[in-house]
Amino acid sequence: MEQKLGCLVLENGMVFHGTRIGSLKNVVAEIVFATGMNGYLETLTDPSYFGQAVVQTFPLIGNYGVIPQDFESRKPFLSAYIMADCCDKPSNFRNQGELEAYLTENDIPALCGADTRTLTRVLRENGTMNGMICDTPEQADMELIRSYRVQEAVRNTTCDSPYTLGSPDAKRHVVLMDFGAKENIARCLVNRDCRVTVVPAYTTAEQISAMQPDGIMLSNGAGNPQENVEIIQELKKITALKIPMMAICLGHQLMALANNISTSKLKFGHRGANQPVLNLETNRMAVSTQNHGYQVLYDPQDAHCREVADLLFININDQTCEGLRYKHFPALSVQFHPEACAGPQDTEYLFDEFIEMMGGSSNAAES
Repeated sequence: MEQKLGCLVLENGMVFHGTRIGSLKNVVAEIVFATGMNGYLETLTDPSYFGQAVVQTFPLIGNYGVIPQDFESRKPFLSAYIMADCCDKPSNFRNQGELEAYLTENDIPALCGADTRTLTRVLRENGTMNGMICDTPEQADMELIRSYRVQEAVRNTTCDSPYTLGSPDAKRHVVLMDFGAKENIARCLVNRDCRVTVVPAYTTAEQISAMQPDGIMLSNGAGNPQENVEIIQELKKITALKIPMMAICLGHQLMALANNISTSKLKFGHRGANQPVLNLETNRMAVSTQNHGYQVLYDPQDAHCREVADLLFININDQTCEGLRYKHFPALSVQFHPEACAGPQDTEYLFDEFIEMMGGSSNAAES
């Protein structure tokens, strides 16, 4: 079969050539890079990549095929995929298909054979940029590329209606607010004897209170956290319920905004399975998985920040806020993904801490 040539055109005019695979439609997206050496299936199915084209820095992608048990959501939510080399002969005893076929079936455009090393350096030096995957540079609409913004990310990735996971006889009941949740978050809770009710992102405090949960989990998700005004206002009411809470990634950012701690966009974000974080309570470092383009602006010198929460984790590379422990209600939040297996289980103990928090709440189930 003859290969179809294509290219990525960045908003600064740079062009990266390659071969088109998957869907052959043209697409405009925010171009970001992920540094994981494996886990491409988790990347493809992570809803946090909504509206983005992911550049994999590791050169060979697809070598262990397609394994549905490793998916983090029901389908890919990213806009496009960019690789140096796509393996067409995967080898793994769990493999159920080839990556190229999976991309085609899910209508995901991809560019293979691109110079991902140079592209990543451009994004690191200049910051995240928009781009368009198309057949030729002449097809690129520069006005459309430069004006593109990821919008309505939570609304497009949250579940349509509530559903329950785990045993009805589980010791504790957790409400998981789905802002684009990875499935392993609920799985980690179910494995700790929790019944998990997954609810849409726009569920109200009144509706959650009526479910009588022992704890509330705020999930990861995509997009600019500040755009979720309605959710932030509802979270102010939810935190007032004083029910133990844990928040991950976008949930961490939304929790901060609900407590009047601001956020901002990072130059190129943190995306990969090798991000070092430091626990300031224990002075122990952990390797974490991350996928975010925004940060919580916690300033230890700011009186309001100190009054609301203590800084729990920082990123060792750039000193950005990676976690908070709140003071006026039982809650902790982290920017990274403790449900992912980066260390491989360096930070999964945070789920155990959340369980302990619920054990001390007034409506917790009997142990």
